[in-house]
Amino acid sequence: MTREALLDAAETVLFEHGSQALTLAAVADRAGVSKGGLLYHFATKDALVAAMVARTIEEFDALIASYDDGSPGSYTRAYVEATFEILTGEARTHRRWSAISAAAADPGQAEPMNEAMRRWHGRDPGEDPDPCAAQVVRLAVEGLWEVVSHAPDLYDEAQLAELRARLLALLEPAPARV
Repeated sequence: MTREALLDAAETVLFEHGSQALTLAAVADRAGVSKGGLLYHFATKDALVAAMVARTIEEFDALIASYDDGSPGSYTRAYVEATFEILTGEARTHRRWSAISAAAADPGQAEPMNEAMRRWHGRDPGEDPDPCAAQVVRLAVEGLWEVVSHAPDLYDEAQLAELRARLLALLEPAPARV
């Protein structure tokens, strides 16, 4: 059993049953391994949660980087694209929420996600043609992710595509006045 498969099993336990159900025994059972097999990779529940949070951050950072071409405003466009890839892509939508839920009970466990949020949202406003619009769009995307985490079937594919297009359009520079 790979470390990644164990993290997947932990996320599934969290998503299906909530943070109170996240035990090493439940994760081992979900993964189809012995508790000892799980302990080989994660000595404690805290280590498991820390790995889930770290993986969530690393994956989102990688997605942003894959879309960010370094041009003015590209970071916020990349943030939108990365978020919509997760929201409309394979069944990973719950991963981030699961990790945050598990970490929320312990401020020490939540700190890596808090730091990532400060980094993602604390960018230099001068990097965007319209810094206020960029902040509004990033916050809107965060809100959408939060809503979809709780109500995954609320928006269909067409609605999400329309929201994505509208958010990206908000980032386009206003036409010059003549």
